[in-house]
Amino acid sequence: MTKVPGPSAEPGATVGSMSENRWLQMLEANPGHSDWYIERFKAMAAEGRDLDGEARLIDAMAGRGARILDAGCGPGRVGGRLAVLGHTVVGVDLDPALIDEARSVHPGATWRVGDLSELDLGDLDPFDLIVNAGNVMTFLDPATRREVLRRMGAHLAADGRLVVGFGAGRDYDFDEFFADVDAVGLAVELRLATWDLRPFGPGSDFLVAVLVRGS
Repeated sequence: MTKVPGPSAEPGATVGSMSENRWLQMLEANPGHSDWYIERFKAMAAEGRDLDGEARLIDAMAGRGARILDAGCGPGRVGGRLAVLGHTVVGVDLDPALIDEARSVHPGATWRVGDLSELDLGDLDPFDLIVNAGNVMTFLDPATRREVLRRMGAHLAADGRLVVGFGAGRDYDFDEFFADVDAVGLAVELRLATWDLRPFGPGSDFLVAVLVRGS
């Protein structure tokens, strides 16, 4: 699997003002958008589509029973699978409808409604891995991107890793992302072009970046 099909994956954790937030703009234009989104992925699953590519990579990076945060979890597609594989999973998303679906379908994880730009899980231990998949970063209010990266980084264990995946052509240039990563004190450990470990290069139209705390 290279990347999840379709225009978006788990964008419900977008943050910021209504005017700058792509997911909230969609909900404002169409209040039924969350339900459509949920049904869309159910239909793909019923067709036998492979929707577990991100979870396979994260599971391969994790020790058994790892603490994993699904940041921008949507209806729980990635985090739910990781919970089935035996990890302790917490998922956070801005959209209550998507969180309700995650709680219903994937009871093995903990799901919370929350704004990633205000992420504060101080009641929980740091995470071994944080996954931010499905183009979530491109749905954020651009003014909050660095704060979201900073807050995710602050929730990592000392040797933890943050994995971010999003596509090109979504008003967030890869070089701008790397500059934001550096600005918040994180470092790029690995750059990939797909969730199945294809190398990242100048012509790549998708990025999977493995980030760690900077020295």
